[in-house]
Amino acid sequence: MAILCVDAGTTMVKSVMFDDEGRELRVARLATQVRRPRPGFSEQDMYGVWDAVVHTVRSIVHASREPVRMIAFTGQGDGCWLVGPDGRPTGPAILWNDGRAADIVDRWEAEGVLDDVFRINGSHGFAGTSGAILTWLHANDRQRLDASHKALYCGGWLFLRLTGEYAAEESDAASPFLDIRTRAYAPEILDLLGMPWAERLLPGVRGDAERIGQLQVTTAAELRLPAGLPVVMAPFDIPATALGIGAVTPGQACTVLGTTLSTGTPVAAVDTTGTPAGMTLPSGVPGGYLRSLASMAGVEAIGWGMKLIGLDRPGWISDLAQTTDPGADGLFFHPYLSPAGERAPFQDTRARGSMSGLSFEHTRSHIARAMLEGMSYVVRECLEFTGTRATELRITGGGANSDFWCRLLADITGVPTMRSADSEIGAKGAFVAALVASGAEPSVPAAVKRYVLPRDVFEPDEKRSALYDELYGDFLAIREGITNDWGRLAVSRARHRPAGPVGGEDPGTAI
Repeated sequence: MAILCVDAGTTMVKSVMFDDEGRELRVARLATQVRRPRPGFSEQDMYGVWDAVVHTVRSIVHASREPVRMIAFTGQGDGCWLVGPDGRPTGPAILWNDGRAADIVDRWEAEGVLDDVFRINGSHGFAGTSGAILTWLHANDRQRLDASHKALYCGGWLFLRLTGEYAAEESDAASPFLDIRTRAYAPEILDLLGMPWAERLLPGVRGDAERIGQLQVTTAAELRLPAGLPVVMAPFDIPATALGIGAVTPGQACTVLGTTLSTGTPVAAVDTTGTPAGMTLPSGVPGGYLRSLASMAGVEAIGWGMKLIGLDRPGWISDLAQTTDPGADGLFFHPYLSPAGERAPFQDTRARGSMSGLSFEHTRSHIARAMLEGMSYVVRECLEFTGTRATELRITGGGANSDFWCRLLADITGVPTMRSADSEIGAKGAFVAALVASGAEPSVPAAVKRYVLPRDVFEPDEKRSALYDELYGDFLAIREGITNDWGRLAVSRARHRPAGPVGGEDPGTAI
């Protein structure tokens, strides 16, 4: 018997067949398209995502002789996936990295609303949260909002297609609408955000004891699977990845080097004091939480940089970066490339990327190294912001395919980095969640101990770590010096930006 797990990421859908020992029997992947029809917009066709799920599942089922005993899934978080009373989309999914609601978030920030909400839910709002997106639609596309029955997330959309039920997994619902301590919707948050009208759109919340539905007949035929199979809605991809790589107890940490750079640390209790930043999420460990800081730009920035310097094969940027010394001869890259600005470990919708210190003496090698170092400084900053002392950093995502980047992260953070033996960590997290939800394993730590195996570990080099301590300080100081320029740049963009679509798909994410 086997468990079929799906991970519907932002740019790739992956389906994995695991045997009873947690081994990957088969993996199928299919890229999905992110559309940017206007400046700041980031959208996906909801049926396009579902079609990718169907295609990858069918290919695995067709190639496998193992009978499937359970389906589990995870997917990208945040954003807004609106459906009508018939369960059909009322338009494209508006994604987590969409920036159209930036002005709304800036207003909430200035009025102290985001701070007040953080004290209730432990998450700091940004433009890609469902609350900000729904508020934008309320002001700019009331017709679509009125036609919508529920505001789902990617996971909720998949659960609806699989089971016919409307639901939000509690890690999805956590930001912005849950009281993180009671894990129930907080009416006071709706009042603070000025959107009590949105209550009708919120689906029921499913938590640790309510993850399982049943595969409906029509979908079973589409997937070529038996109707009535248990369907497990795992946490969304950030906490699911922590489960899948085994970062489930305090002292451990994990970073996803993916579409976002997401760094998380398990915590035993909620703390909503201090400077608001990042997210506090139900972790998938019953009663547990994940303190997560996820940047707006991850390996997408690497794919963008590769195109700029003429690289078109995975691994070339790491190969190039290794040919020059730490510090890239005084070159610093600040990787705030998302049109939506940055959300962690600081919130600024105006934030933009920069390459500081360029001269004629710099080569493509220096640029490549500066880019990977800049991304690694972001990971260190997020790790430090959590306030916990990590003893290990577990690494996953497309960027973890680079041995060089894994060593670089160990040197820059000063923490040993570990990679898992699995190739699809989000799907493995769904596998762990399914075992615990179904009672096949007594607890998440027990499941992790049995099924999550290390591939290799990279120890920090003491001399390089000392050098990077100094360079990290320079990285922060240089950013502080250019922060004031972000406002001027925003004004200039607004004044001189041409009208019309910006076009295209997201750049590649190979490293």
